[in-house]
Amino acid sequence: MSSIKPDQAESQTAPVATSRKSRFRRFWWAYLLAFLVVATVVIVPSVLLVAVPKMAQQRLNGARLTIDGIAVVNTHTDSLILAINSTIEADDSVYATVDAFEGTLYLADANPLLAFAQIEFPQTVAAAMQTVNISQEIRISDQSAFTAFNTALLTRGSIGVRVRGNTHIYIRGISRPYPVIFDKTATLKGLNNFDGLSISDPSISARSATNNFNGTVHIPNPSVLILEIGNTTFTNYFNGEEVGRTYVNNLVLYPGNNTFFASADIEQLPIVNALTQEPFCELMGKLPFQLSGNDVVNNNQVLPYFRDALAASNQSITIDLSEAAMNLGIPAQCIESSGG
Repeated sequence: MSSIKPDQAESQTAPVATSRKSRFRRFWWAYLLAFLVVATVVIVPSVLLVAVPKMAQQRLNGARLTIDGIAVVNTHTDSLILAINSTIEADDSVYATVDAFEGTLYLADANPLLAFAQIEFPQTVAAAMQTVNISQEIRISDQSAFTAFNTALLTRGSIGVRVRGNTHIYIRGISRPYPVIFDKTATLKGLNNFDGLSISDPSISARSATNNFNGTVHIPNPSVLILEIGNTTFTNYFNGEEVGRTYVNNLVLYPGNNTFFASADIEQLPIVNALTQEPFCELMGKLPFQLSGNDVVNNNQVLPYFRDALAASNQSITIDLSEAAMNLGIPAQCIESSGG
C-alpha cells in the first residue's frame, strides 16, 4: 500500500505544469512563428490553387464582348479573309494578361451549338476598355456549317455568335499562369432577308429575249458586316412561276444602303399580261416578284456557302414597271377583253 498522501502527490506534479507555463511565456514568439509558418504552408497554396483561379475566371466571365465590325473578303470556295473589330469591357481593378488562344466561333442560336470557324485571338490585357482587332485567312473546313451560319445571317433580323476557347491568365505579382475559359456571346444584326430591297429606274427592251431588263437595285444592310459576295445570279419568280434570271456583278455589301446595276433575262409575255389583265392590272404597274439565289462566283470560284444561303429563302421585291411599260406603248392598267 502506498504511503504517499494526496497533498504530497500534488506537490510532485505542480512543478511540471509551472515549467510548461514558464516555457510558453519565455518562447511565445517561437510558438507564434511556428503557427504562422504552418498557416502559410496550408493557406497560401489553397489561395493560389483555388481562390485565385476562381477569381480569375470570374473576372473573365464578367467581361463584355462587343463586335463593332466584321469583314468577310477575298472569298474563295475553301477560304476567305475574316477581319473582326471588337471591344472587350472588363474590371481593371486587378492587372491581368490573357494569353493568345484559338477561339471557335459558334452560331449560338442553333441547337445544338454549330461551330462554323476557328480564329486566332491575340494576347489582351485587363483594361476598362480593350480594342481587339483581328484579320486572318480562314479555311472553310465544314461547308455545311458555314452555309448554315450565312443562311441565318442573311434571313434573320439578329443572330448570336459565341466565341469559346481555352487560354491562360497572368495576374500581376503571381508568377504562375492560371487556365481559364474565354466564353462570350455577342448579338449581331442580320440582313433580315433583304427587307426593303427595291429597284429604281427599270427599263424594258422588247427587242431581245435576253438582257431585256435593267435597273438600279438598292440593297439595305442593317448589320455591321462587309460581305464580298461576288457575281450573283438570282432566279426570278412571278405569280409562283419562274420568269427569268437577274444578274448583279461584283456584289459587295457594306453596312447601310448599297446600290448596284442589275440586268435580267425576263420572259415578257407573263409580265405584259399581268400589266393589262386582272388581277395584277389593278396594281397599276407595281408587280410583286420573288428572287432566289441561283449562283455565286467570285475570284473565278463558286461560293456554295453564299449561293445556298441566298437560295434558302425567297427575297420579295415590288417593281414599278408602269413607266417602263408606257415607254413601250403598253398601258399599266386593266384592259377589257374583246368578249367583255
